[in-house]
Amino acid sequence: MSDLFRADTDRSFTVGQRAIELMKAYGSSASPRSYAVWYTYVSGHQPLLNEAVKRLTAEHGVLRDDTIDVLYDTYIDSRRHFAETERAGTTMLSEMEQVLEMLDVALGSTARYGASLQAFSQDIVSPTANRARLRDLVTSLIVATRDVTANNRTLEARMRESREEIQSLHETLEAVRVESLTDPLTGIGNRKLFEEVLRKAVEGAAAKAQPLSLIILDIDHFKRFNDVYGHLTGDRVLRLVALTMREMVDSRATIARFGGEEFGVIVPYGARSEAVSVAERIRTSVMGRELVKRSSGESLGRVTVSVGVASYRGDDTAVSLLERADQCMFAAKRAGRNRVVVDDAEFEATQVA
Repeated sequence: MSDLFRADTDRSFTVGQRAIELMKAYGSSASPRSYAVWYTYVSGHQPLLNEAVKRLTAEHGVLRDDTIDVLYDTYIDSRRHFAETERAGTTMLSEMEQVLEMLDVALGSTARYGASLQAFSQDIVSPTANRARLRDLVTSLIVATRDVTANNRTLEARMRESREEIQSLHETLEAVRVESLTDPLTGIGNRKLFEEVLRKAVEGAAAKAQPLSLIILDIDHFKRFNDVYGHLTGDRVLRLVALTMREMVDSRATIARFGGEEFGVIVPYGARSEAVSVAERIRTSVMGRELVKRSSGESLGRVTVSVGVASYRGDDTAVSLLERADQCMFAAKRAGRNRVVVDDAEFEATQVA
């Protein structure tokens, strides 16, 4: 055994041992998914996963199975999407090869048919052509025409089948693409979608002088919902906020959950005041919905959110715009929560009466 191989093996056991220690320390079950998440965390191969784990453990002190499942689906199981894409690509190539083979057959048949027509045209004007010869020529021409017609019908049918297969593959690829950009818990966009759309929106704002605002909101006292009522209730809170955002936000905007209880809204239209209005509608609508325990009808209180709004400036990058919106959100937290803070003195923080 080479020293290099031994070193890799030793390191893998060290990483695995540390992963098991963290599983115990943070209350994760000894499941394959849990081990995969913690092993990936210790190995450092997925920086976004590490960031999410650090944030979640800092907020909740534990990493239960429901959270493990979300982390696994979001950061590790993306290989399934690649497998689906590869399968669809392979099938599409196979379809194209078969169509090309059919085209070769049809072209060959057409070429032979053309040669038959040319020979017929030459023979029919020949001084030696008689009635019997003409009958043979017409018979040959009819047979050749039937062959070409049959080949063309076969090709047409095969092309129709290929078109349907390729359309099905396109739909499969589109479904995989959408799934890879969707947060599995809330059904809205995930961090990947959020980062992609924000980057393109900033580029568009810079190139075309288009308005752009970013809304960041965080659920107030979210840890309390988890600690007091359990993670299933915490999940209900997340879905409640996501549903409210769907109802309150224009279809031109992009909504996403990009952190544990952090959500974003990218507003690529209208003045800053419109983004502030959107933020306030979300805040008041979330606050107006009471959370009720399904089994007993017991009220679990109302959910509130702290919101930050930042608008694009000429020298902004996606990172700087996100940082300003984030700072405004934290300012709303410090000011007492359940309010909107904007990155401009022209607007005052909106506060619940």
